[in-house]
Amino acid sequence: MRDDIRDYLAELVRRAREVLRDELVGAYAAGSIGLGAYQPGRSDVDVALLVAGPLPATAKRALVHRLRHEALPCPARGLELVAYRRDVAASGTAEPGFEVELNTGAAMPFRATYDPADRPAADGRFWYALDRAILRRCGLALLGPPAADAFAEPPPEALRALLAEATRWWLARPTPPGDEPAPGAEDAVLGACRALVRCRDGVWLGKIDAGLRVAADDPDASLIHASIAARRGGPPPSGPAARAFQQRVLTRLTADEPAGA
Repeated sequence: MRDDIRDYLAELVRRAREVLRDELVGAYAAGSIGLGAYQPGRSDVDVALLVAGPLPATAKRALVHRLRHEALPCPARGLELVAYRRDVAASGTAEPGFEVELNTGAAMPFRATYDPADRPAADGRFWYALDRAILRRCGLALLGPPAADAFAEPPPEALRALLAEATRWWLARPTPPGDEPAPGAEDAVLGACRALVRCRDGVWLGKIDAGLRVAADDPDASLIHASIAARRGGPPPSGPAARAFQQRVLTRLTADEPAGA
């Protein structure tokens, strides 16, 4: 982990403890950091906080005030932070179930959400259960028990349904007409690769590693390699090509096959 990210996370945890005191029982680096796939200039810093019980509104707002980019500058594109109650994190629920969510950063629109009911359905409600599933396997504990002891993932069929929902969400995003490069299409393709690897092989990988694994024996290997190159600064693939690949992955995700353990 880069020194600036390590120092940032240490200060974030210190501030969270000042606000939440004994209510804070765990803090975890998630997302690309947990997966060992952090890309400077591209990746966010993803953090999950674990709290003992429901947080009062004053604590939620104080946490946002102390951790937003204007108060604690994030050295990455942005911070995506979610706080969960301990019982929710351990339940394996497919529901969002968070206490507070904060998105903030120099290159990220600010958003603070204090109740899952306020999360716009169009933004996707599946992310949280998927993030907790990744945390269980790959979360890096900054405070508290190991992530594998703190987080549970949904049952296999519920997890498969969430991965299919995420793929449909990407498919619904608008893309330029024709064969023009479609910004963001690379993430859609590689996100589909990650979903396929989880269901097929039972492991969570970063987007690039998942793409490389799928490309090893996939007829759309050139599209996947182009998507990997786009993550590193090259042009993204076209919308139609990306959508055709995602649709093929969705068909596999929704087939009657057991998900990986």
